[in-house]
Amino acid sequence: MTGTKEEWRILEDWGRAVPAPEGLAVDDMLAHAVSEKGSPPMLHLYTFEPSAIVGKYQDIRAALKPDRCMARGVVFNRRSTGGGTVIMGPEVVALGFSISLEDPRMGRGIDGVFRVMSGILLEALGRLGVRAGFRPRNDLEVQGKKLAGLSACAETGNCVLFHASILVDFDVGLMLDIMNTPAEKMTDKGHGCFSRRITTIRAETGRRVTIKEAMEAIRDSFADGFGIRWTSSSMTPWERGMAARLEEERYRNPEWVFSHRHPRFRMGEALRKTPGGLLQVNLSLANRVIDQVVITGDFFAATEGVQRLESALKWTLAERDRILDAVKQVWTPGLIFGMDPETITEAVLAAGERCVNA
Repeated sequence: MTGTKEEWRILEDWGRAVPAPEGLAVDDMLAHAVSEKGSPPMLHLYTFEPSAIVGKYQDIRAALKPDRCMARGVVFNRRSTGGGTVIMGPEVVALGFSISLEDPRMGRGIDGVFRVMSGILLEALGRLGVRAGFRPRNDLEVQGKKLAGLSACAETGNCVLFHASILVDFDVGLMLDIMNTPAEKMTDKGHGCFSRRITTIRAETGRRVTIKEAMEAIRDSFADGFGIRWTSSSMTPWERGMAARLEEERYRNPEWVFSHRHPRFRMGEALRKTPGGLLQVNLSLANRVIDQVVITGDFFAATEGVQRLESALKWTLAERDRILDAVKQVWTPGLIFGMDPETITEAVLAAGERCVNA
């Protein structure tokens, strides 16, 4: 019928915290259902039980402290999409979404997916009263502070699986206790350093936004943004079987969780005295690629510009020319008092050399 909106499927796990193996397996199933069974695009909105989830290509023992996770009652696992470690729980919205990459609404390739999906989620945050932006390569931010992480892969037929974690509330202390981060040695600055790099929906709105309210905003933004209407759906027998198989073969399988097919991961630190004060760079490398970086010092606060500098350096090859190019892409006069791109580059390079020689 002319004017009838296309129907997409939504799986709403809103009444409980989902165990990590189950939630991750259901997300993976979405792409199989769309690709192999011709399902309409599917959205899965839920929350995890307290969990630490590393990206597909991370070394879980390098990214996390498994003993501290177990002591704090936090389970750990590995997702099928890339990106970094996320700490999930009942105050963080988990989102899994699958759609054909041939859908013209998704743009071109994975870059198009991130552009389109970030726009949908930014609209949802706006409905809640949060003015945020997209920070390439895969974060949503408010004035330089991370509020959501995005990841995606396209390994099932012609479909993309998109993941997002949206912070309604967050425990920075828990994150620092269970994660290996470049701020590990910054015992006197670690909590404050990361508190200035992360924000939440509740912090930005000044009110106790509920998980249900956040999920409704996301659901409605999808519907309006894509011009569709939702059908609340349960899994078919085939989908339940596929999810159960993926859960058993991947997310309850130590060979998947503790896979060693990942780059070597080490951390390093460099200190530099500059005309403006002491510059401190802490970073981690996976082989020769920068995995995480934290830039701080005695002379400036963590600003939006510094956050963008850190983001530009992520996943950059630890070579002088590559680092300098990344710094120059985001550098503006006065970004860090008394510094220039060459000074920053030398400090980052020195921290990287310490990683290699550790």
